[in-house]
Amino acid sequence: MLRHGQSEWNVQGRWQGQADIALTPEGIKQAQQAALKLGSFDLIATSSLQRALRTAEIIAEHKRIADFHIDDRLKESHIGPWQGLTYAEIEAGWPGFLDSRRQPEDFEPNISVVQRMTDALIDIADKCRGGQALVISHSGVIRTLRRELKVSDNRLENLGGSWFEVDAENTLRAGRIVAVIGELNSSESL
Repeated sequence: MLRHGQSEWNVQGRWQGQADIALTPEGIKQAQQAALKLGSFDLIATSSLQRALRTAEIIAEHKRIADFHIDDRLKESHIGPWQGLTYAEIEAGWPGFLDSRRQPEDFEPNISVVQRMTDALIDIADKCRGGQALVISHSGVIRTLRRELKVSDNRLENLGGSWFEVDAENTLRAGRIVAVIGELNSSESL
């Protein structure tokens, strides 16, 4: 599962949540670079938000995959009043929340994120049992899954992500963190 390419709000340092923000020209270039580096997949699935969808379209076009699976459950977390704000604006309005990982009212609970993402990944796995799927999603939900699965949830660069495995009993496991177009610090590759 990979995070989408750079979006307009990534450049501005704004929290996106489920806002439907477009890729920048750099984000398009990142998706093109990733397409050249990635191997083959049995299925490509993506969030319906345009930053992820466009990333998936670019990769699918390069891989000559005509169809891919779009799933709303792969969207970023609903972040309520933090949507569109910068880190500084969040800190000013909710002092200490970010450092203590507290969430404001109307922020999607982690349990909800984990349930919808797990359900989506099980459905994707069912579509390509024995094979591999590439999932284009968002940093927040990837990190939430990793955190709830009790593995590191390091910051993810654009087109960075994590391996996940769904076994025959539909148990989800998190694997290593990956960086398709960037480089990992040694502490992030564990």
